[in-house]
Amino acid sequence: MLYPELFKQLEAVRWNMERDIPWDRFDASKLSDEQAHTIKMNAITEWAALPATEMFLRDNRDDSDFSAFMSVWFFEEQKHSLVLMEYLRRFRPELVPTEQELHEVRFEFDPAPALETLMLHFCGEIRLNHWYRRAAQWHTEPVIQAIYETLARDEARHGGAYLRYMKRAIARFGDEAKAAFAKVGVLMASARRTAQALHPTNLHVNAKLYPRDTVQSRLPNPEWLERWLDQQIKFDATWENKVVERILHNLSLLMDRSFKSVQELNRFRKELSARLAAATRPGGEAPQPAGA
Repeated sequence: MLYPELFKQLEAVRWNMERDIPWDRFDASKLSDEQAHTIKMNAITEWAALPATEMFLRDNRDDSDFSAFMSVWFFEEQKHSLVLMEYLRRFRPELVPTEQELHEVRFEFDPAPALETLMLHFCGEIRLNHWYRRAAQWHTEPVIQAIYETLARDEARHGGAYLRYMKRAIARFGDEAKAAFAKVGVLMASARRTAQALHPTNLHVNAKLYPRDTVQSRLPNPEWLERWLDQQIKFDATWENKVVERILHNLSLLMDRSFKSVQELNRFRKELSARLAAATRPGGEAPQPAGA
């Protein structure tokens, strides 16, 4: 099981909201109304760890190890929302999200393949780590800068934990897992070709609720994310390339094959698809798990 070891690792570096956030360094002259509003939107977005956890537990009923890890991931993600709300409570109380605004992003996600969802959230952690690092640079108030730097480190650690479960999945399911990871990797590393930010909170997840079936669409200001990225923190091509490079680097290590571009990853995805199809044709041999 991975959960006991991951619990110890994350417990050892867990930060304390009272002791480790430099609240006494707050400088009101360096916090604009525009910046404060973005903190509220991020606080509500982080609250969406609640429906994501419900999805993970539902779709991983046969995996108690991963489901147990969700207790750690859920706790730390909800703390992200809480520390952003605490910042607003102390310094901009009129912007603290209401309970209804938070509850609005709790809605059911349609069932999805567990391996693809795992990869989607692994990529999401990489992307959010870079978003928050850039947000820390854009903000001018010292306390919120420190908070975003803290959250960015958490997201990087969460990505590392997901990567451990991805390695385990390849050991168990072989090409089936590799194909799922490559498929989602191609999508999530192709953000420059899409009109929307590719993050789990910005993807459609409930057909019956469409088009209000993304987390971002249920925020008080649904257009906030694109403006935050493009005009405020200026998450430009240079930063997007950093995200793509991290996705490709980690998949290269995971698959034991070098991917220098999304095109190379896509060719590998097609190879896997052809191999799996051949193995399931009459006379072929269906892929078997590589081990327990």
